[in-house]
Amino acid sequence: MTLSILHRITGVALALGTLLVVFWIVAVAAGPAAYDAASALLGSWLGRLLLFGWTFSLFYHLANGIRHLAWDVGWGYELGAARASGYLAVTAAVVLTLLSWAAGYGLLGG
Repeated sequence: MTLSILHRITGVALALGTLLVVFWIVAVAAGPAAYDAASALLGSWLGRLLLFGWTFSLFYHLANGIRHLAWDVGWGYELGAARASGYLAVTAAVVLTLLSWAAGYGLLGG
């Protein structure tokens, strides 16, 4: 039940976070002053926290969506399998979020 609620919350977070990304794209199109203001906001601790949450929401919603697709074809309804796939979805979201941010900061050696 908790993961189902989290799936809905991350769906809302994705919609709101997409508005933040659109704000940034519009700022790029509006010129240097608007872009500087948007970059200042998104580069602040609050902006980075929002973007980090948006990244987690993206990966959790993706991983849990794949889990739901498996259920749609009849796989993983057993209690043990459902629990394991829930842990896998959360773990995948955390790992993919951290890897994405590490890559963005050049911490993966590439």
